[in-house]
Amino acid sequence: MTAAAWRDAAAPSLDDFAALARAAFAALPGKFRRLAEDVVLRIDDFPDDEVLEELGLEDPFELTGLYQGVDLARRSVLDPSPAPARVFLYRRAILDEWAERGDVTLGEMVAHVLTHEIGHHFGLSDDDIEAIEAAAD
Repeated sequence: MTAAAWRDAAAPSLDDFAALARAAFAALPGKFRRLAEDVVLRIDDFPDDEVLEELGLEDPFELTGLYQGVDLARRSVLDPSPAPARVFLYRRAILDEWAERGDVTLGEMVAHVLTHEIGHHFGLSDDDIEAIEAAAD
């Protein structure tokens, strides 16, 4: 992009991020979309203090996304109906990582974080997700 193209560009809003996340979700294979269709997607600038405390984080820029809920691997028909699973994407931390990396588009970065968090919905650990990503490279 030229300097002139950036001159009038504004930082993407929460609504812009929601649109990027919806596009990333729509690009997932149909089978995965169906299994995750009940997940509530939320875009915030940062995690709240309670989340940071629970995860032992001091810097909100360390967390780009979060899955909250009972993953599919641990659900049982005998359990009471769980609260809806939620995926949080944190705009400021994603923007920071995107700017720091400089080798991916913002859409790719949002898709990466969203896919990672949906992986947790399927019962995958961070190590599982990292192994899958490494095998795909």
